[in-house]
Amino acid sequence: MIKESFQEKDTFEFARQLGEQASPGEIYCLEGDLGTGKTVFAKGFAAGLGIREPVTSPTFNIVKEYEEGRLPLYHFDVYRIADPDEMYAIGYEDYFFGQGVCLVEWSSLIRELIPEGAVQILLEKDPEKGFDYRRITVTGTKEVKA
Repeated sequence: MIKESFQEKDTFEFARQLGEQASPGEIYCLEGDLGTGKTVFAKGFAAGLGIREPVTSPTFNIVKEYEEGRLPLYHFDVYRIADPDEMYAIGYEDYFFGQGVCLVEWSSLIRELIPEGAVQILLEKDPEKGFDYRRITVTGTKEVKA
């Protein structure tokens, strides 16, 4: 599925709809260059889960936990992971195979740890279509209704 976003609120709204459809144990892998809207996407996704607290990038924490929504959200930013083995130190398996939903930014850096069936989301800019334009490509086994 490809979704076009012409402004931040489009990205937020699309992600909110995905969050509303999320089920326990699902993993959403979020890829895109710096500045493509991964944090905006994460905020929308969290809103779809009913999370009201501020959502920020967990760049320096690796994972942030949000427990107040209809499902727990475990928001990972693995940009600073030098070796996938570092994920074992934070107990990633408890998150990935638990009853919450995982949103993993820069998931390609730990590709070998991502379970089959994870939903892949790619955010891309296209300057020819405008500064705020984003193409959001969603692939994976989950049928997305948005």
